[in-house]
Amino acid sequence: MSDLNDNTSLGINIKWLIQIIAIAGIAVWGYFGLTSKLSQIEIQILRMEQSVKDNSEFRVKWPRGELGALPDDAEQNMRLKYLEAEVSDIEGYVDKLRLKANIE
Repeated sequence: MSDLNDNTSLGINIKWLIQIIAIAGIAVWGYFGLTSKLSQIEIQILRMEQSVKDNSEFRVKWPRGELGALPDDAEQNMRLKYLEAEVSDIEGYVDKLRLKANIE
């Protein structure tokens, strides 16, 4: 066998060198593609977890009235208060009529 020294030349086939570089490039590209895809999936999972948490909180607090009311509910409550006042006035008139009828 020959001795290796500073003047020893190493012969490599260009075709093999290109294939090795191509395989290394494809491996790096695939690795970074997988890494980015995993990052995207992880972010989507975090968003879904937050959405489920928010929905659970809403589901519990909304019926209790802790998150406010719909504008339609506010309008309906206003109408109910108006109708209650009207019924109260009518009941007052009816009571007055009853008193007059009982006196006569």
